[in-house]
Amino acid sequence: MSDSTATAADAIAEAMATPAFSQDPYPLYARLREEQPLYRSPQGVAHLSRYADVDAALRDLRLSNDRDRLANSLSGGQGAGETLGRLMRKLGRVMTNTDPPDHARLRKLVNKAFSASRVRDFRPAIQAIADELLDAAQAAGPSFDVVSALAYPLTTTVLCELIGLPRAEQAQAIEWAWLLENPGSAGLSVEQIEGVIDELYGYLRRLIAKRRDEPADDFISALLNVEEGGDRLSEDELLNACFVLLTSGYESTMNLIGNAVLALLNHPGQLALLQAQPALLPKAIEEVLRYESPSLLVIRAAAAPVEIAGGRLEEGELVYLLLGSANRDPARFPDPDRFDITRGDNKHVSFGAGIHFCLGAPLARLEAEVAFGTLLRRFPHLRLETDAVEWRTNRALRGLVSLPVAY
Repeated sequence: MSDSTATAADAIAEAMATPAFSQDPYPLYARLREEQPLYRSPQGVAHLSRYADVDAALRDLRLSNDRDRLANSLSGGQGAGETLGRLMRKLGRVMTNTDPPDHARLRKLVNKAFSASRVRDFRPAIQAIADELLDAAQAAGPSFDVVSALAYPLTTTVLCELIGLPRAEQAQAIEWAWLLENPGSAGLSVEQIEGVIDELYGYLRRLIAKRRDEPADDFISALLNVEEGGDRLSEDELLNACFVLLTSGYESTMNLIGNAVLALLNHPGQLALLQAQPALLPKAIEEVLRYESPSLLVIRAAAAPVEIAGGRLEEGELVYLLLGSANRDPARFPDPDRFDITRGDNKHVSFGAGIHFCLGAPLARLEAEVAFGTLLRRFPHLRLETDAVEWRTNRALRGLVSLPVAY
């Protein structure tokens, strides 16, 4: 690396660590796409920022999602990376952290239990939860926080109900899940995080045992009964599937709902168009997913050398695929910084691509459509109650701390 390239890499790394980046990462993403499409941080982590490269990397099986390979690559660094690698080794194997052929087997089995038809059948339950939450928000006064009054309780309750957690036990389970998603905010040590993992695994193990004796119409019972050519999930595989769904299945959707409300309120012309043509709601959700992707990056580890973005990834190298940058790439999306709910050919990468395309995408889309559609119907004159929103300081996720609105 030349001195000038190293200096530029240091400057980019410094910019990524500032509060300004959390508030608006897109100018820096544009710089990466233009100047260093294969950027390496001073810690040696590769970043891909252009749509074509990110999309290709998501589909390239040489860029591994395997738990042990990722853990080894993460542990090669220091500080947060080393800690994440240690915690990753503690997690069980599921389709999201395995490569073929194990991935295909696990995904086929889990997909039979978490099918699109099962998700569609859950729509009345999602609508009932949304109505209940907005009844409470309306009763409390003429303003409320979209995140705490709707997005967070809707997504967590839907997930708990879908998995099959009893109402009285949902708060504790979601607290565990939140702690594992936000260990820094909670001030937990790595030993405390491992303790939370053990507690949640223990709880889910007991619940699965109960469902063996007392089946119900829920995800756990469906997983217990799923079978493909005589193959079934093992006890640990079933446990791990429930663990991952609970700990990673709500936060992106929560962010999507908040991001959708903010994007529409910040673009009154687009909001008026949607109110005049409610059938545009699914396209509006897709444009939010592109414009303010709730997941900004995913991580891969190179299992073999890969030529990409005018450079080369070496075996064992850690790679960040910048979804949020790819979704604003002008080479793929004309006028990418314009929010347009009628945009055609809107093939964003917010749910990934290839064999690891997000299994929960249909549920996330459905929850967002129900939440925002219900808000529009009930509060047609919704407006922002703040001049400056605060984004969470998380390089991997794009979500709001709060979103105060009045109706």
